Parts: sequence; structure tokens; C-alpha cells
Amino acid sequence: MLRRTILALTAAGLLAGCISFGEDPPERLMSLTSTARVAADQGKVTRDVQAVGVSAPALPAALRNQRIAVQTGAAFAYLPKAAWVDTPSQLFRSVLAETIEARTGRFVPDTRNGAITPDTRLSGTLLAFQLLGGQGKVLVIYDATLAKSGSDEIRARRFERSVPVAGEDARSVAAALNEATNAIAADVADWIGAG
Repeated sequence: MLRRTILALTAAGLLAGCISFGEDPPERLMSLTSTARVAADQGKVTRDVQAVGVSAPALPAALRNQRIAVQTGAAFAYLPKAAWVDTPSQLFRSVLAETIEARTGRFVPDTRNGAITPDTRLSGTLLAFQLLGGQGKVLVIYDATLAKSGSDEIRARRFERSVPVAGEDARSVAAALNEATNAIAADVADWIGAG
């Protein structure tokens, strides 16, 4: 009986070294923040015609995760021990929405609020959102489309920014991507205008 118990405990101990419950968590989670802020305690009354719907952009396969992408030539890798708090699509959409509302004064409802149907709708694809390995810079490319209810006209425009990085570490890359995202968001807000 004692021998079986010892064998069972030994086997369990050996198996415990082989079993993994997922990757180690990243050392830090990175996010994006808008430099254009909507003022607190400032209410507004608006109509659907003045509201702007902002969709989370579509992503290429290499960016459909929470890892910080590094592109070297045609190959993609990811910075080790670092991740975004959400997908680049959702983080980018949050900065766009905050910047558009702050710069234009137009209301940008949360996408979960289906009761509001904005007449102006912004959507697009985030084609690039990565560190360019060995080049000392990040690249963000956003292909935007703008449509209005009651019109068959669709406006399209590409926005692109590259920003130098202080180093190829998570903190430096995230800061540069945040700067590039805010620059694009400001350009998009100016393109949409106050309506």
C-alpha cells in the first residue's frame, strides 16, 4: 500500500512538471490613449444627423491578436513578454472615437448602443500597426470609408504615419504607435469635419 502511494505521488510529481496551463502572462499590458479629450461635465443634445458611428476597423491576419507585431521584410513576429490590453482594432477605434468627438463636437455613440443610428458612418481597415524591425520606426496605415444615410456616395481615404522609436522594446514601441494613432485620428477628425 505504501509502495503504491509513493509511486502514485512520484508519477503525479513528474506529470505536474509536464502540464502547463497556458503561457506565462506578459510582463506588461500596453494600451492607447487619446491626446484629444472630451471635456468632463459637459452635456450635449444632438440629433442622429450630427452623430458619427465609428466601427472598429478590420485587421489583416497578422494583427488579429493582442500581441505587439514586428514586421521584418515580409515576415511577422511579436515582441516577447508584451501584449495589448485589447486587440489593435478596438484600441484604435477608441482613440478615433474620442478624437472625433473632441475635435468636431459631434457625438460618437458607443457601438453597443443600438438605439442610436448615426447618419454618418466611419469604417475601414487597419492595414499596418507594427514596428518595422531594424528600421527604428513604427508604421500605422488606416484605409477609411465614410458614408452618409440617404446618399449613395462613399468617400474613401488612406491615412498613414510612421514615427521613430527610442528602442525596440514594448514601452517605446507602444508610445510610438500611440503617437502615430493620435496623428491619424486627428487627420480623420478633420476630414470628417463638424458636419
